[in-house]
Amino acid sequence: MEEKEFLKEEILKKLGKRIRKLRIAKGYSSYEYFAYEHNISRAQFGRYEKGEDLRFSTLAKIIYAFDMTLEEFFSEGFEE
Repeated sequence: MEEKEFLKEEILKKLGKRIRKLRIAKGYSSYEYFAYEHNISRAQFGRYEKGEDLRFSTLAKIIYAFDMTLEEFFSEGFEE
């Protein structure tokens, strides 16, 4: 059971890094400004970038804010 938990944490860290990288690529140096502009909780968004768990609906909202499809979002940044 511990191995699955470790895998979950590892995936969430990669997800957070992917979100941060895309935000910066969109020209937002501040996660707070990005979150505010897209009606996402600033405190929560900061936690997501650090690898905290999030609901799929929230992730979909973030991906939409990046003007991406799910396929585009998951196409890179998750390699082993």
